[in-house]
Amino acid sequence: MSTSEPPRVPPAGSAFLLTQLGTHAASAFAERIARLDLTPPQTGLLRVVASEPGRSQQALAQQLGTPPTRLVALVDGLEERGLLERRRNPGDRRLHAVHLGPAGEKLMGEIRDVAREHDDAVLAPLDDDERARLRELLGKLADAHGLTPGVHPGYRHLGAPDAKGAPGDQAS
Repeated sequence: MSTSEPPRVPPAGSAFLLTQLGTHAASAFAERIARLDLTPPQTGLLRVVASEPGRSQQALAQQLGTPPTRLVALVDGLEERGLLERRRNPGDRRLHAVHLGPAGEKLMGEIRDVAREHDDAVLAPLDDDERARLRELLGKLADAHGLTPGVHPGYRHLGAPDAKGAPGDQAS
């Protein structure tokens, strides 16, 4: 009987490593942002509204790539908490313009702190030059794959809202 070595397992590919790290980073971010009683989808919507206040729900849904009905439920939940406000759009009174509420404006500072803490934790093994280069390369990849800057592609798969009006993580 010959002794044979077990087959060699090829090293993990870059796409696998991106997925592995992305899944880890997403899970860790969800834990961190939960301290603020937020989910990642809620946080992303607040960020998008903060970056360009006064856009219609339709425009937000289009940017996020999510069905408008799902976005409405997300806005409803954040509006109930005073984080978002719907105001009549002065250019088209049939539409509502979405703005941060006073509580939402205050919360954005806390979200920035959590995001910075998260980024520092994930990238701790890298020096400043390596961080800058990694960001540049990841941006290049995201652009080449047609990903919307600053928008998580998971919005396309948001599940039905739960009792609080927060969308589930994935569609069933």
